Amino acid sequence: MAPKAREKDGGATDGAHAGGPVVVWFRNDLRVKDNLALSKAVDSDAPVIALFILDETARAPRKLGGARRWWLHHSLVALEASLAALNIPLILKSGESEKLVRAVVDESKADSVFWNRRYDPPGIAIDTELKAALKDDGIHVESFDGQLLHEPSKTTTGSGGHYKVYTPFWRALDAGTPPRDPIGAPRKVTNNAKDLSSDKLDDWKLLPTKPDWSGGIADSWTPGEAGAWKCLDDFIAGPFDAYAEGRDLPDRAGTSRMSPHLAFGEITPYQIWAETSRRPKEVASEDRTTYRKEIVWREFSYHLLFHKPDLAEANYNAAFDAMPWRQDKDALRAWQRGMTGYPIVDAGMRQLWQTGWMHNRVRMIVASFLTKHLLIDWRIGEDWFWDTLVDADPASNAAQWQWVAGSGADASPYFRIFNPMLQGSKFDQKGDYVRRFVPELAKLSDKYIQTPWEAPTEVLSRAGITLGKDYPRPIVDHQKARQRALDAYKKLKEAA
Repeated sequence: MAPKAREKDGGATDGAHAGGPVVVWFRNDLRVKDNLALSKAVDSDAPVIALFILDETARAPRKLGGARRWWLHHSLVALEASLAALNIPLILKSGESEKLVRAVVDESKADSVFWNRRYDPPGIAIDTELKAALKDDGIHVESFDGQLLHEPSKTTTGSGGHYKVYTPFWRALDAGTPPRDPIGAPRKVTNNAKDLSSDKLDDWKLLPTKPDWSGGIADSWTPGEAGAWKCLDDFIAGPFDAYAEGRDLPDRAGTSRMSPHLAFGEITPYQIWAETSRRPKEVASEDRTTYRKEIVWREFSYHLLFHKPDLAEANYNAAFDAMPWRQDKDALRAWQRGMTGYPIVDAGMRQLWQTGWMHNRVRMIVASFLTKHLLIDWRIGEDWFWDTLVDADPASNAAQWQWVAGSGADASPYFRIFNPMLQGSKFDQKGDYVRRFVPELAKLSDKYIQTPWEAPTEVLSRAGITLGKDYPRPIVDHQKARQRALDAYKKLKEAA
């Protein structure tokens, strides 16, 4: 049991590195800067082999959705180029991770394997068993931090348990030891590794073809480490100094958009923390702290996932197991397509489909609409996001859906039901966000942009809109849907 305990605690297997090649197993850490596993391998002066495995077998972490597969392809292209500049080959393999790592070790005659730790339960299980097996074979194994600022197993409450409420978790991290300083890229390797067989990336068919729906995503993102740094630099030079207010306004570029880069490990939270701490100096403390809290929300989500491995499948609050969710394929389809008749909801769902991303404020609105207006199980929404988001993350995706649904840790109360009209008028006051993603409403006046069904016939006519033809009428009545949700919650409480 000792190797398993060490892996879950984030520790490294003891032992001195010998002189054979070092295999660096890349996972969700597709970068060369602040990559402790890679830098440690280079510092050993041994030949270095970089390995990435596409593992979609039964034991592997959850299979990537379509949007993330598109991103992975381009991120691996960027990583291969960065590693080539360091004289390190990137070996691609597909199949069962444990078998392939050991096969590469045998083929290359490597005596060391390094990786950066991951915190999803299936990944932990694989890493724990593989570390023990490699050690039994006399292979030196080390694991390093990089994905999170904290080790979930070591961050405990005063009573020794795990945190279930965000605010105390934030306070504990904020008051604790400051995050380590990030490191730069390693030097170029002079010892060449043995040539190994490798899959061709194109053969993995990660990119969509028939049809190719990725045009809008490609126009919106630049995967890879360089793209991550460009995104961070643009944020720090722009909306960072108004983040506390601007982050809630989907009609403007007020967020960092770092989430997909973090999800693939193209940049680390250590790097983001350091860069947003030192520049720009004149940014208001409120903006800096608010952004840091968003970084720590991601940490909190992984903290929850570590302690509740089935976070994406089971209600965190078991009382919600009795929730009378509805089966409504037509309503679900309307929600997925952005055709609910509620403009702010439809704009968000179309932004998701077109760009692979959705503004966080709008994510809460559309999730509330699905789980409360439509009374459809949060797991169905989580699964749709998993397939369509470029930043789909096993911890954040599940934790946020449960938070909105009311079933999660420190969750939004179930009776908090977002009013989509008020949310739209408050956070998209002039309707610019709606007009961008729901162009059939573009000519509608500000007064009716969030409530087109309230517009007089002549106003709709001037805007070229016939409700039910050019744009749908609301698929549910807000007040009736709200009451239905409250009634369901009342029954849930009575059954508890």
